Amino acid sequence: MGVTGAGKTTVMRALADRLGWSTAEGDDFHSAANVEKMRAGHPLTDEDRWPWLAAIAGWIGQQEAAATPAIVTCSALKRAYRDVLRRGHPSVWFAHLVVPRPVIADRLDRRRSHYMPPSLLTSQFEALEPLDPDEPGAAIAAHRPPPEIVADILAQLARPTVPRTVDLAAY
Repeated sequence: MGVTGAGKTTVMRALADRLGWSTAEGDDFHSAANVEKMRAGHPLTDEDRWPWLAAIAGWIGQQEAAATPAIVTCSALKRAYRDVLRRGHPSVWFAHLVVPRPVIADRLDRRRSHYMPPSLLTSQFEALEPLDPDEPGAAIAAHRPPPEIVADILAQLARPTVPRTVDLAAY
């Protein structure tokens, strides 16, 4: 989870390469209307996001039902959004990728193949609610090389307090 440009897709790919887990890109669950709205520089509302979050939660449920370890990217900026993703899904654990705003702004200025314009970064930070202590997950410094971020996430996941359905010792 994290704001646009935090590195969610890059980290997901690096984790998947390391773990061999299934993946899904949260952006692929957006409706065409949501994509066009963002492309036009308009932030999504909660009403825009609920069906998107429900679709991602459905995918999570399918992976759990099949006992398939998986990673999905999703901004999950608000606690209420994360609650939708977690509801009925005990395996969900959030890696909140935290990157200084100037670093993200620079990344977005250089990114050319994404519909999310840099102008929406402010709305993302305004909506962002960091993980609460009772939420499963950890804040991860993500302005480092991907292998370091992956190592940090795996170390957090290996902690005995992390609920999971997969034995990470094999990885």
